[in-house]
Amino acid sequence: MAKGKKYDDALGRFDPITLYAPLDALELVKALAYARFDETVEAAYNLGIDARQADQAMRGTVALPKGTGREVRILVFATGDKAREAEAAGADIVGGEDLAARISGGGSLDFDLAIATPDLMSEVGKLGRILGPRGLMPNPKAGTVTVDVAKAVEEFKAGRVEYRNDRYGNVQVAIGKVSFDTDDLRLNLASITDELLRNRPAAVKGRLIRKLTVSSTMGPGVKIDPNMLEELAGLVR
Repeated sequence: MAKGKKYDDALGRFDPITLYAPLDALELVKALAYARFDETVEAAYNLGIDARQADQAMRGTVALPKGTGREVRILVFATGDKAREAEAAGADIVGGEDLAARISGGGSLDFDLAIATPDLMSEVGKLGRILGPRGLMPNPKAGTVTVDVAKAVEEFKAGRVEYRNDRYGNVQVAIGKVSFDTDDLRLNLASITDELLRNRPAAVKGRLIRKLTVSSTMGPGVKIDPNMLEELAGLVR
């Protein structure tokens, strides 16, 4: 699909084949951004995993030290004291079985993340066909099924993000905005890279991260040298 004249102009301002150092790549992404809004900067990892094998799946959460630069609307399935704790922590939507029933009946899905207490998962589980395809289903591996809903809300509001591989072995995560300082973007990128390397599945052979590309919402992808990723991860170790 044609990307447009501005995209083609950006693509012509650097070598898309070259493997860049992380800092240089992020500086390029910022320089190549052309949209009138503050574009999101994303990191796309191609992993050396067999996504068909359960023991090679990669899913979890990681705290970005510099945040994501975006407002996250959080829905919490909880009742009683836990509901009050979630509200006090800044949750945007809170409810129990009544909330699950509204969503099941076609209610609004105006939220970015759903958290649930374990006791309500029997009700929330019925929403799998609605929440699952949108990536909104609470999951213990993602830290979104928990009794400590206040802590979860605070962490996700502060910049904790979820990552999970797709069926092709790719992981894509937003690491901030074009308006971020380059060093801040690098630190967020280092945090995600370190998280992936530390949680390498035992069954994976060879290099875990085969390719890493960073880009802005509208801009072209800039490739990072995979041989520099251990050094990058060392920034947060």
